[in-house]
Amino acid sequence: MEHVGKIIFYQEQKFRGDVYECSSDSPELSGHLSRCSSVRVKSGAWVLFERPNYLGDQYVLTRGEYPDYHHWMGNNDSIRSCHIIPSFSGTFRLCIFENPDFSGQMLECMEDINQLSDVWPPGAVHSAQVQDGSWIFYKHPDFRGRQYLLERGQYRRFGEWAAMEPTVGSLRRVRDI
Repeated sequence: MEHVGKIIFYQEQKFRGDVYECSSDSPELSGHLSRCSSVRVKSGAWVLFERPNYLGDQYVLTRGEYPDYHHWMGNNDSIRSCHIIPSFSGTFRLCIFENPDFSGQMLECMEDINQLSDVWPPGAVHSAQVQDGSWIFYKHPDFRGRQYLLERGQYRRFGEWAAMEPTVGSLRRVRDI
């Protein structure tokens, strides 16, 4: 399956300095730029990683302009790899569970939830099944804090989506807007 997308990385803030254009997954960006201080997403939805080989903090970006790393909720100008998120136009579906291995209370989600604690009394998410689409888990309510991309598949434990703890404050569907 081919994913069409285009992202432009700039070494300096406000789209200045050295430039690198990308249209596919890239496990190592440091050969093109020593740092990334601004980004333009021309098409597609992308996840940027602070470390090579799709490791470290994640930042999900959709079409738009990000004149500095604060605009993508980044902590610094270190972007070392990127992954294009497959586009999806169907119905989004995600099931979250209070315990590992898909046990305990379950909640099925089909829409964004900006305050998970309003609809999820267990408080923590220990496992998840993404049945359709791609989703972003945010550590804090109102789509803030550390981000975790979950693509279609099963996540038996929170570590499988790269989280250090089962805290999920909000969740959002990834749509190429």
